[in-house]
Amino acid sequence: MALFAAVMLAASIAAADPHVARMGRADVGADGGVRFSYPGVSFYLNFDGTRLAATAQASGDQTYLDVIVDGAPRTLRLGAGRQTLVLADGLPAGRHTVEIVNRSETWQGSAALLAFDTDGAWAPPPALPERKLLLLGDSVSCGASIDRVAGEKSGASWANPRASFGMLMAQQLKAQVQLVCYGGRGLIRTWEGKTNELNLADYYGMALPTQPVATPWDQRGYRPDAIVVAIGTNDMTVGVPEREPYVQAYVSLVRMLLKDHPQAHIMLTEGGILRDEKQLALRGYIAETVRRVDDSRVHAIASTGYPGDDLDGHPTREQNISIVNDLLPQVRAIIGW
Repeated sequence: MALFAAVMLAASIAAADPHVARMGRADVGADGGVRFSYPGVSFYLNFDGTRLAATAQASGDQTYLDVIVDGAPRTLRLGAGRQTLVLADGLPAGRHTVEIVNRSETWQGSAALLAFDTDGAWAPPPALPERKLLLLGDSVSCGASIDRVAGEKSGASWANPRASFGMLMAQQLKAQVQLVCYGGRGLIRTWEGKTNELNLADYYGMALPTQPVATPWDQRGYRPDAIVVAIGTNDMTVGVPEREPYVQAYVSLVRMLLKDHPQAHIMLTEGGILRDEKQLALRGYIAETVRRVDDSRVHAIASTGYPGDDLDGHPTREQNISIVNDLLPQVRAIIGW
């Protein structure tokens, strides 16, 4: 259930206030509210007081937030519409740190944080890392089904981007990260084989890829030092796509990334699920893409395919750690971190 409370607190700021640091793609409204839908979008605050509340809004009831107060995490589920969330109460007087992380995917709904209130005073927010990573992918990159529970139906509550390989790798690299990912989508087609829905080249350019009206993203708003593209699993679900159209689409995407981010190294990988002939096919398509683009900033890095478990085909928490161990040495060798 969503957590509601009617509270009267002393100090109020908009979510876009400079006292709030933010990581991830979002859209700032004229009222200072911050709308988001990608998993991993994070807010960071420091305050002196005993209580903290937030005014929030959600498109439905499938948005989950991790709230970490002084290092202690808990998960809140938002209800549809506007609401007040009690993020912390009864704390000892003094300085407290808060991190709020969106757990849910775009297709499960969008949300907004509008304002924060405390009974104390705001302190400067923590400084975010200067290094920046951009991860483009699908549900594996989003952290889908990591918190799976036996006997329950798979859903939004199972997602945990904080335990995903992308966010774990960013921590190891001491970098910010944007997870630009969408479950069920591929480079050229969805897991159902559909080509008339958003796929990677489409949502790459969006701050909120919500339908029917998406919010565009200005690529100048985040300058990654490294871009990891982990796409292709869903393209392969209905069979291996034809080589030439696929490679042409990949070349087009990579050239767009090179143009948008001339400062970044770009690394292409198969992701954490594909194995056997499908992995070999995609690995060949990636190698041909790198050959045709012929740019020293474009690289192929190899993935290992993991089987998930009896509950779900997505990589488990432990398998996400293994994906980090697979990719991180290759990433470090390329970017020198």
